[in-house]
Amino acid sequence: MAADFWKRVWNSEIGALGIKTRYLLSLANAVGGGHFRQAARELIKAYAVGLSVEEMDEIFILFAWNQGIGNFVSGIGPSPLFGAYKLIKENENKSVSKEEISKKLLEKFGEGNPGVGTQFKNEKD
Repeated sequence: MAADFWKRVWNSEIGALGIKTRYLLSLANAVGGGHFRQAARELIKAYAVGLSVEEMDEIFILFAWNQGIGNFVSGIGPSPLFGAYKLIKENENKSVSKEEISKKLLEKFGEGNPGVGTQFKNEKD
């Protein structure tokens, strides 16, 4: 049953909501649950499929509005999610290419970073 659900949501080319909207819903749900590493991954995927900085600005304003500025400052602000957003915004303001920004995102927030990745890394490895 779970495999059918996964296929319907993530492997669907057609999807009624569109992939960017699905990533944004997953992002918002991850933030609501306090899962900021997952939220960072969803933001990066949404950016890769066309999410603009202006859209990100609105999303973060909504997080502050809906969850309160205290939660935003203490939870979201220091998170990998907000770090990824700042990296995108700062680099786009410098007219860095999307490809180069994506490369930086993967270096800083990808699986190779033990603070963000989901794979267990033995300290001896």
